[in-house]
Amino acid sequence: NVWCAAGKRTFSTEEVIRQVERVGLERIVAHRELILPQLGAPGVSSHQVKKGCGFKVVWGPIRASDIRSFLINGRQAAPEMRQLSFSIGERMLLIPVELSLIVKPTLYILLGLFIISGISPQIFSLPAAWSRGLYGTTAYFLGVLAGAVIVPTLLPWLPSRLFYLKGILIGLLSGTLSILLFADVISNLEALTLMLLSVSVSSYAAMNFTGATPFTSPSGVEKEMRQGIPIQVVAVLIGIVAWVSAPFIA
Repeated sequence: NVWCAAGKRTFSTEEVIRQVERVGLERIVAHRELILPQLGAPGVSSHQVKKGCGFKVVWGPIRASDIRSFLINGRQAAPEMRQLSFSIGERMLLIPVELSLIVKPTLYILLGLFIISGISPQIFSLPAAWSRGLYGTTAYFLGVLAGAVIVPTLLPWLPSRLFYLKGILIGLLSGTLSILLFADVISNLEALTLMLLSVSVSSYAAMNFTGATPFTSPSGVEKEMRQGIPIQVVAVLIGIVAWVSAPFIA
């Protein structure tokens, strides 16, 4: 979205000037005005755009669907055009985007999970790789469900302003469910791993949602990452050690 792109400086003063010059806009239109989306303002300096390409920036409405009304009203935005909502329906529309970002790393993660699940006193056990791999896969996908689906859906009602903490909270529930599903066949160390895996995945997926929300700032996202990623990494490392150790201790 524009808000995210502006924060990352991919929708920026330089990019606007570059695109205007690239297409030769001054030769295509008679006027010298650019209507830019309001949420692009964090990344664009209007006076620098004017200086760089000769076009005056007019800040348009938040939504593209309001541009027609904005023009009819003489480039005047009605109050509702400046107001941003982030309803449950709008949040749920973004869930497929979040899930699509997880697909590629998931393939590598699950491959690694099945490999370490087979490590045993007999060096490597295919039956263990399959059975324990399925336990871990279940915990992983429950973590994805928690962080990428449940957290965005329940976002305003979950405690804490930090997304990674929201993910940890819901991840505790998904981790508990993972343990309950396999309580009869896993050891305490394996139960610990399922909890840590589900919690860390949920926390990461929830933290990743900050890029899709309209009320997080770049500095806020960086702060979250500095706090959240070390916790997630430590949880995963402890989980790996516990998971690999379990067959030797049982």
